[in-house]
Amino acid sequence: MTTSLDMQTLTTCVQTAALAPSLHNSQPWRFQIDGGTVEVFADRGRQLEVLDPSGRELLISVGAAVFTLRLAIGMQARTPQVIILPDPARPELVARIRTSQVTTPSVQVRDLAAVISSRHTNRRPFTNAVVPADVMEQLCAAAAHEGATLTQAGAVTRDAIVGLAQTAEARLRAHGGYRAELGQWTQPRPYRRDGIPPTAYGPWDALEQLPLRDFGLVHPHPQRTAARFEAHPTIAVLATEGDTPAAWVRAGQALQRVLLTATRHHLATTPISQPVEIPAVRDLLTDPATGRTAQMIIRLGYAAPAAATPRRPLTDILENGRA
Repeated sequence: MTTSLDMQTLTTCVQTAALAPSLHNSQPWRFQIDGGTVEVFADRGRQLEVLDPSGRELLISVGAAVFTLRLAIGMQARTPQVIILPDPARPELVARIRTSQVTTPSVQVRDLAAVISSRHTNRRPFTNAVVPADVMEQLCAAAAHEGATLTQAGAVTRDAIVGLAQTAEARLRAHGGYRAELGQWTQPRPYRRDGIPPTAYGPWDALEQLPLRDFGLVHPHPQRTAARFEAHPTIAVLATEGDTPAAWVRAGQALQRVLLTATRHHLATTPISQPVEIPAVRDLLTDPATGRTAQMIIRLGYAAPAAATPRRPLTDILENGRA
């Protein structure tokens, strides 16, 4: 049986998709609804030119929104039919999703959809509790379901990745435009609906061991405190076969499936992107033997809940009809 979802229902699905994570909470996406089809576009005006000159992280962010939209449509008893990068003449069109095939939402779809609004990047200290092996297996399976791999770093690899992240952070801070770009996305403004607000900075690492991005670097918050972070973080590397725009979108879908799976298991997560923002450092995380390229590093663990970041109004991201 086939029947398309109506405009109001698809609009609700788009609102849900906009809860996806994105670099600096830039929310670089636009949506168009045409009948029973949703088109998802990259908003290049929101690309971070210093951190992401190739647009790789932008497409990862949009890919995360595509996956979230798939879940939202699935919860409306439809099987989303997704085509990635469907039109070479429209390079900003990342995905086209048809919604006509009637189905029954699977348990997995229901479980992941239930935690969409609970998933938040957590920049707080994590406890020393170990992530159970069976949970890590489920996270790895989530990545594999989207055509990616998730590999937990052993002790030696973890320490090497932390070192690479520290090196990458130092190189980024030495870049002339880094602070200006960071300041742009952290500048407090009344009624701001994007970027990183002070409530989401997280505390400062008193020992400066864990290389989390310091969102208070340009606009310090007077009430921000120092804290002691975990000495041995659980870190995993998300990778894809190939390093093309299609692979970046696939990485974004895998990233969101992993993050939602982690949230369902009450895990806190922090994407660590500095090592994959410096090409020379990112090359060290790529395995030439398998052809798999690192796309994101994820810190996993248990922590107090993190604050949500704001979202842009629907009128900013949704256009009805074809462009």
